[in-house]
Amino acid sequence: MSSYPPYHITHVPLHAGPDMPLLAQNGQGNYLVFWWEQVALGDVYLEAEQAPDEAAYQAIVVQAVAPAVQQYAAKVGLGDENWQAWYNQTDFARWAAWMHVVFKPYSLRALPPHVPVSVVICTRNRASILRLCLESLNNLACQPAEIVVVDNAPTDDSTQQVVAAYPGIRYYVEPRPGLSHARNTGVAQATHSILAFTDDDVVLHPDWVYQVWQTFQNEAVMAMTGLVLVSELQTEAQQIFEKHWSFNRGYQDLYYDPAYLKRVLPGGPPVWHIGAGANNAFRKEVFQEVGLFDERLGAGASGCSEDSEMWFRILTRGHTIHYNPRAVVYHAHRQQLHELRKQIFAYMRGHAAAALIQQEQCPQAGYSRYLYWHMPKYYALLVRIGFPFFRFRSQTLWTEVKGLASGVLFYYQNRKRASNLPS
Repeated sequence: MSSYPPYHITHVPLHAGPDMPLLAQNGQGNYLVFWWEQVALGDVYLEAEQAPDEAAYQAIVVQAVAPAVQQYAAKVGLGDENWQAWYNQTDFARWAAWMHVVFKPYSLRALPPHVPVSVVICTRNRASILRLCLESLNNLACQPAEIVVVDNAPTDDSTQQVVAAYPGIRYYVEPRPGLSHARNTGVAQATHSILAFTDDDVVLHPDWVYQVWQTFQNEAVMAMTGLVLVSELQTEAQQIFEKHWSFNRGYQDLYYDPAYLKRVLPGGPPVWHIGAGANNAFRKEVFQEVGLFDERLGAGASGCSEDSEMWFRILTRGHTIHYNPRAVVYHAHRQQLHELRKQIFAYMRGHAAAALIQQEQCPQAGYSRYLYWHMPKYYALLVRIGFPFFRFRSQTLWTEVKGLASGVLFYYQNRKRASNLPS
C-alpha cells in the first residue's frame, strides 16, 4: 500500500438526508465536502482506516459545518437554537426545517439568464485543459455577458482552435509573455463593469457567475474572491498542496477593509490569505484608481502574487474586499512531485518579490521584518520538525527557501522597471 493512499472525494448533500454516504474502502481515504443545497458548509478528511458508525459520522458533520452554519444563522437572527442536538438525534425533519429558514436567503430557485459580468481567462499552451473550463462556462445556470480568452505568447494555434468551438467567446493574443501582461489585456478588452478572473485549470460551479455578480450588489465591495475546492486528491503531490498550500479559504464570509488593514499592517498584511487568482473579481473602475497588474509579478515574471499585490493596493486605498464562499470553482492540482516543486518555487519567488514591492509602496508595512526575520525563523522550525526524513510537507522545504532567495534577488534586479502603478 502507498504511504499516501488516494482520497475519494464525495460531495454530500445534507438537505437530502442524514445518512452517511457510501465511503470508499480498499485502502483509500475519503474527503467529504458538505453542502446545503448550493451552499458549501465544511469538509473533513477520513483516513483509510477510519470507518465511523452513524453516530460518529453525525458528530463529524456537525463539527465540520458548525462555524459556517452559525454564521448564516446569525445573519437571519437565529443563534440560540439547539440545531446540533437535533441533527445528532437524527430528528432530521426538525433540523431540516430550521436549515430551510437559515438558508432561505440563499435558495436560488430562478436565476437570471445573464448578468453584466466579463469573465477573463488567461492561458498559454494548455488547450486540452482550457476546453474543460470553457465547457463548464458553457454549462453555467446564469451566463456572463461576455467571455474573454487571452492567449499569452502562444507557440501554436491550439488555444485559438479550442476557443473557435465556442461561438461568442472573444479571443485575443497577448504576445508579451507573463500572466500580468495577459491579465492587463483582459482588463483592457472587457466591456462590463465587473471583471471576473478564473484560470484555465478550473471547473466552475453552475452558480459561479451569478454569485460573483451578487457579491458586487454591495456597493462598498471593490473586489472579491471565492471558494476554491480541490477536484482530485489521487497523488501525494496533490495531497501535499491541498493540506498545506490550499486555495480553500473556508466556508464563512470574510471582509477585508480598512479596519483589517490597520490591524495587520505592522506585521506585513497577509494579503495572500484573501483568496486565489483562480477565483477573483473586480469592479473595472478600481483599475483606474489603483493601476493595472504589476507586470513584474505573476507567472512568466517573478512567478506569482500579482493578484495579492493588487488586493494590497485596493486595501491601501481604503476599499473593501469580500471573500464569498458561495462563489465556487474546482481546481485541479499538479499530480507529480516535480510539478509541485516547480509550482512552489514560483509561488515563493513571487511571494518574496511582491512583499518587497508592497513594502516600497507602503513603508509602514512590516514586510521587511516578515521576510528577513519571521521567515528564516519559520523555516528553521520546519527543518527541525522535518529532520531527518523530510517526508510529505517537508519535501519542498529547500525548494521554498530557494524560491524566497530568488524572489529577493528578482526584486532588486527589477525594482526600477515600470510597474503599472499610478504615479
